[in-house]
Amino acid sequence: MAASLRELRQRRNSVMATKKITKAMELIASSRIIKAQRAAARALPFTHELNRAVSAVATYSRADHPLTKHSTEEVKKVAVFFITSDRGMNGAYSSNAIKAADRMIRRLLDEGKEPYRYVVGRKGVSYLNFRQLPIEAHWEGFSDAPRYENAVEIADRLVADFLAEDGVDEIWAVYTRMESMISQVPRVRRILPLEVVEGVHDPDVHELVPLYEFEPDPETVLDALLPLYVRSRIWFYLLQSAASQLASQQRAMKSATDNAQQLVEKLTLQANQARQAQITQEISEIVGGAGALAEQN
Repeated sequence: MAASLRELRQRRNSVMATKKITKAMELIASSRIIKAQRAAARALPFTHELNRAVSAVATYSRADHPLTKHSTEEVKKVAVFFITSDRGMNGAYSSNAIKAADRMIRRLLDEGKEPYRYVVGRKGVSYLNFRQLPIEAHWEGFSDAPRYENAVEIADRLVADFLAEDGVDEIWAVYTRMESMISQVPRVRRILPLEVVEGVHDPDVHELVPLYEFEPDPETVLDALLPLYVRSRIWFYLLQSAASQLASQQRAMKSATDNAQQLVEKLTLQANQARQAQITQEISEIVGGAGALAEQN
């Protein structure tokens, strides 16, 4: 019984140490979520204005730019860019993103298209390497704290592969959007070619359409705007994914802390019961020994 009691106490101490770690990770993730949300919010005004500028040039000019329209050939090569985490302990964040990317790739294969994989995060890289799937390019080490330089590097590589003579025909992104602290939803969006969709206007409301002039010419303006547009989209996807990863980690660590507390309480109860049984047995042995001595006398 003593060995069992000692084992229970050791297990309880081990679980309590684990609980301290998960609680600390929960608090760290909670504090970093706010910073990630603020970074995403600060990037939105620039993204909105850039989208309006690109839409204006693409809509009100007759420029034939390679980033805004398909080539005359059929789409055969498609780049799939998806974002995962560099570390674990964040629930189903990475697995959900990988599943969304897999569904997208299976759909492309069913359509007779060839997917090219671009991935952010060690989890995605490990997943593809384990299944011996080809990786066109990968980036690691900044999934939970991306910088704009990372978005520039990724966007420039994607645009270069899109504009190459034998490059990809489309670029799709799979990222995780943070709907709330308890809801993070993987989304699939096409980045290139840019698809400009005009808004639906109320027929009873008459709006003045601005008259645009482009200097020096629409093609030059698009050459300057569209790389910025792709960078801003990648930057937005990285920020949203980072916030989603931290929210998922905070929720996973809170669940782990709660489970550890329940296990500590259970082990404490078992240890108390074992201690009571040990005391009862010792008392019984003392009483039995005293009775035997009394009978001998």
